[in-house]
Amino acid sequence: MKRQNILITGASSGLGLTMAKQFAALGRNLILCARRLENLEQLKQTLLTINPTIHVSISELDVNNDEQVFAVFKQAKAEFGNIDRVIVNAGIGQGGSIGTGCFAENKHTAMTNFVAALVQCEAAMAIFREQNFGHLVTISSVSSQCGFAKSMTVYAATKAALASLTEGIRIDVLDTPIRVTTIHPGYIATEITNPDKKLPFIVNVDVGCKAIIKAVEREVNVAFVPFWPWAMMRYLLRILPLAFMRRLN
Repeated sequence: MKRQNILITGASSGLGLTMAKQFAALGRNLILCARRLENLEQLKQTLLTINPTIHVSISELDVNNDEQVFAVFKQAKAEFGNIDRVIVNAGIGQGGSIGTGCFAENKHTAMTNFVAALVQCEAAMAIFREQNFGHLVTISSVSSQCGFAKSMTVYAATKAALASLTEGIRIDVLDTPIRVTTIHPGYIATEITNPDKKLPFIVNVDVGCKAIIKAVEREVNVAFVPFWPWAMMRYLLRILPLAFMRRLN
């Protein structure tokens, strides 16, 4: 099924921005949401240059503002008539080791990556249930497969929680016209990637998003992207000794 009207949160940079460009090239209408409205305005002009036939709507959105999330999603449905796909992409990677004075950053990451994602899923699924169709996509992470240390501790935990939440939603709407997909990206070079770290198997954002969109368009239940090596690495991550995992941070 072709999902024509696609809403993406966290669309002003990184994966969200690049996915928007690639969906525009495919001729999809886009509802783009992020805190940085000026970035969205620039992105809208870029997308209309890529494909002047599409409809692009932008909305300023802080995903930690629950009421604003519901309002923006409802407004998008009213403007477009229906929403075919929602990509819950907004997230951050702040924080540090537990008990080292990073509580504020760790809490912010937990609230943004999980609680705010829950709100987005609630808003999207309310629309999909009313329409009796739609495709919910959540952007989790390969790090959801095991615990990570230092700055990744809370981030990995939130991505594991998001994956579990998404699976629960998927079970809830089995045998309905609503599809639910969890995407687990590996290392993809974006603004939040630490340039000082030599990350294994890292790919540029265009390559990473092509792999994401390929999986999203197939509407699979779960995808690890790029497929190589992360579809295999996820099993290894679960059994590696903790001493080895410590060296990954």
